[in-house]
Amino acid sequence: MKITRCKLSRKTQLRLLEFFIAEVTARTAADLLNIQHNSAVLFYHKIRLVIEYHLALEANTVFDGEVELDESYFGGIRKGKRGRGAAGKTAVFGLLKRNDKVYTVVVKDTKTNTLMPIITSKIKPDSIVYTDSYKSYNALDVSDFKHFRINHSKEFVHKNDVKNHINGIENFWNQSKRILRKYNGIDKKNFHLFIKECEFRFNYGTPSQKLKTLRKWCEI
Repeated sequence: MKITRCKLSRKTQLRLLEFFIAEVTARTAADLLNIQHNSAVLFYHKIRLVIEYHLALEANTVFDGEVELDESYFGGIRKGKRGRGAAGKTAVFGLLKRNDKVYTVVVKDTKTNTLMPIITSKIKPDSIVYTDSYKSYNALDVSDFKHFRINHSKEFVHKNDVKNHINGIENFWNQSKRILRKYNGIDKKNFHLFIKECEFRFNYGTPSQKLKTLRKWCEI
């Protein structure tokens, strides 16, 4: 998949790619390039579609070694209950292979029956998995994985085991929310594209490496 049917010049497309990598919003990029806002918005949307397509090609890659698991919640109404069970929010499940890549999937809920099929299809048996104390991860105690928990109500790193943490995946959530915060709300039907954008940003190195990858994927 590549960007097609684009009336913008190749130079403008490349500049938009550069602005995208720099986390400049489409509207601001349009103003800087003196083009129509809708043209920049559409181009950014096409970039995200390309990212989603190429990340889907990698989705069959199975993690092994040490893997951190966690779920997070995006959007919704800020008032009232937050986090798990908060109304109107989009739930995202994340798996992070330490010193490697993160993988995300938007889920309907965070129950055991929803998360376990993802875990078993994405992680090799006998791998070491780290989670918090959320009850949906109880099934991992009697699975083919070596399961370690961290109780966030008491500590963020187990004092007797400095490896027992999920700081990596939590860092990804924090980075993602910082990136998405600049948007004044994201339509739920397109949210999966934005979380995959965050996954791409986390996984693909420096800005120059990201730009090189996107130029290849988009064929610009």
